[in-house]
Amino acid sequence: MSSKPEITGNEPAPRLNRAAIAKRAARDLVDGSTVNLGIGIPAMCADFLPDGVELLYHAENGILGFKELSAPGEGDPNLMDAGGKFPKLVPGMAFFDSVESFSLIRGGHIDVTVLGALQVSRSGDLANWVVPKRGIGSIGGAMDLAANAKKVVIAMEHNAHGDIAKIVEECTFPLTAPGCVDEIITDIAVIEIDRENGLMVLREVAPGWTFDDVQARTEARLEAADKIDQMA
Repeated sequence: MSSKPEITGNEPAPRLNRAAIAKRAARDLVDGSTVNLGIGIPAMCADFLPDGVELLYHAENGILGFKELSAPGEGDPNLMDAGGKFPKLVPGMAFFDSVESFSLIRGGHIDVTVLGALQVSRSGDLANWVVPKRGIGSIGGAMDLAANAKKVVIAMEHNAHGDIAKIVEECTFPLTAPGCVDEIITDIAVIEIDRENGLMVLREVAPGWTFDDVQARTEARLEAADKIDQMA
């Protein structure tokens, strides 16, 4: 992973928790969209949809149209999404094999995918499937989703353990897909990637944080939006 960014002093304010990251990411999901949610923080977005927003959730193992997940310890073991969770049956759900499911992805029919990341580069490259020094990883459906979804949103903690930068100038981990990320939502910032111009634009900061605070914890060079809002 990239070198540790230079950080001086204590953090200016608490970081958002994982649920708050997911809640902020859920605000950008548009009513009527077909959405694939990755494992971890992305999957939590389903719990925080704004009022009036209805989505068609897709799982790459072959489900479309599910909504709520069963509570832990409940659910039909024959009805599982790609993350090992158990969706509740609702009218209109569709089931199909993984070949059909990946045809939906590769055909450009997924409006948004929300994924986690190990590294995101300034040009929007994504690495999220293997840590080289560990020697293990699983690509899953991430490569197809990152390359073919109409919009790719990353929901993650801003830094790895030890304040190691995850938002970098260039990825040093094996790529999942090049030039695919549109937006990054973390525990301290919302960053939009302008891939055409190779820019990372900081649009929102967590309460109590400033542009300089976020830049100090980010290896990639950031550009400030005309108006930087506070993450709600």
